[in-house]
Amino acid sequence: MPGFRFAFPFGQVTAFLLSVLLLISELSYAQTAASRLIPFRRGDKWGYADRSRHLVLPLQYDEAGPFVGEVAWVRQGDRYGYIDGSGHALTPVQYTQASTFQGERATVTLNSETFDISTSGVRLTEPAPAAPDEDYLSQGDVVRRNGKVGFRFTVGTASIPAEYDEIRENYSGLLFVRQGAKWGVINGKGKVVQPLTFDAIRADEKTGFLLPVVERDGLFGYLDEKGGLLVEPQYRAAEPFVGNAARVVTRAGKVGYIDAHGTEFFED
Repeated sequence: MPGFRFAFPFGQVTAFLLSVLLLISELSYAQTAASRLIPFRRGDKWGYADRSRHLVLPLQYDEAGPFVGEVAWVRQGDRYGYIDGSGHALTPVQYTQASTFQGERATVTLNSETFDISTSGVRLTEPAPAAPDEDYLSQGDVVRRNGKVGFRFTVGTASIPAEYDEIRENYSGLLFVRQGAKWGVINGKGKVVQPLTFDAIRADEKTGFLLPVVERDGLFGYLDEKGGLLVEPQYRAAEPFVGNAARVVTRAGKVGYIDAHGTEFFED
């Protein structure tokens, strides 16, 4: 570009750019990385276990949330607070509502007032950044024919015939396809990996659209990253994964967490 010059020697500029890229990578990783601890319930009490289900933080809470960046919410009685990965309190247990952290901030309610706090418990005054726009079907183009839709991949020669009523993408190389009221899954090579048997498939942007929730006959389970069944639909409710933990409700109405391998971290 004419007239454009670096203000630093090339080696310094390269080092600076690398440091910026590393920082961006680390921030992204912090939002999606698997936590070393997962909420663990035994009976009606909650603590935290490692990935081998060995209890690390004692069963002293009435409910516990997933760790994000070494911060998690806990409930004692009808009040919520936040702890760090060592179990030390970051805030008093004082909130009537508390959310899981996302983007270094969480929403809480105190004395009928709702606001956001930082990971150190400080009240934030600036508004949360706007969520990015969803951009479905980035892998190719929709093909429409006789009121139906198909798909033509940008890379390779694979294509999906125009025989579906709806197609959505989960940014992990999978396409969710619907015929009538039923959903199935097709991979990036155009191969059907899940037939049209699900009543719904939900992939959450906050988790990078990984490990989607599936519903069949009123019960919920999860898909793995390749579209296979990670967990058969068996829970009354299932929330998206936060790191490597997802909150589920059993058929008996009990709340618990599973890890990214489908292992249950609760005992009744």
